[in-house]
Amino acid sequence: MQSTASPVAAGLFEVRLHGRGGQGVVTAAELLSEAAFAEGRHAQAFPSFGSERTGAPVVSYCRIGDEVIRTREPVMEPHALVVQDATLLHQVDVFAGLRSDGWVLINSRETPGQLGIESLEAGHVLTVDATNLARQHVGRPMPNAALLGGLAAMTGIVHLDAVAAAIRAKFPGGIAEGNVSAAQAAYDLVSARKVG
Repeated sequence: MQSTASPVAAGLFEVRLHGRGGQGVVTAAELLSEAAFAEGRHAQAFPSFGSERTGAPVVSYCRIGDEVIRTREPVMEPHALVVQDATLLHQVDVFAGLRSDGWVLINSRETPGQLGIESLEAGHVLTVDATNLARQHVGRPMPNAALLGGLAAMTGIVHLDAVAAAIRAKFPGGIAEGNVSAAQAAYDLVSARKVG
């Protein structure tokens, strides 16, 4: 994967996050928007769900821009997708509207080929075992913070320091530090893959 300039230079950057109820999908979008805001940009985050229960598909959105963001519509043509549960890949059309040069980060220990999505643009889709990283660093299978670290490395949309600050502002002591460690681990893994 080639290193690219920060996508924010182009204006509005839109992220759609897919997961299941209870995985922290809504929190991930909020943390991403807080990280962007801390870096002096405009941001918004909001979920799309009804009466879902734990385990049901959930979608959350985040927009980051240099100007005030006035739209409140769902993100239909995302610059980046974060898929917190790979079982959704063949249940929900998570790739709907993805830009041709869009980024995809999937929580899985399998490769994109093993997941049956090798047709996506090479270098713009990566997998990271965020659930395992969360178990190691947080003690719970909550992949959201790790995936934010991976997204920061993959797209450059926010810096890891801003993600860490947002996590520390949201969670207390040890929980925060565990999530920051998981985000750092995912950031390092994705960064290593970008070089190679």
